[in-house]
Amino acid sequence: GRGRCFPYWQEVLKCYQNTDEPSLCRLRADDYMECLHHRKEIERTKIVRNEFIKQAAHLDREARKSHGIAEGGAIATLGLIDGSASGDG
Repeated sequence: GRGRCFPYWQEVLKCYQNTDEPSLCRLRADDYMECLHHRKEIERTKIVRNEFIKQAAHLDREARKSHGIAEGGAIATLGLIDGSASGDG
């Protein structure tokens, strides 16, 4: 049977046959190469994965920060009162 990229290849050939300027077929050729190798798709997947990891790390830091505030109390973590004070005076 036909390969999955065969329709793209047909478009590239049709373009090359109908033009005197091969650079006009660059977009069709790029589509064909993407179909074969998935380079843009792989790069986009890496970007999305890295952003997901970055956001997960940010959420983890925020969760730790809010846990620290809840644990020590908001006023104590701001340094307005000394957590070790005995209540004198």
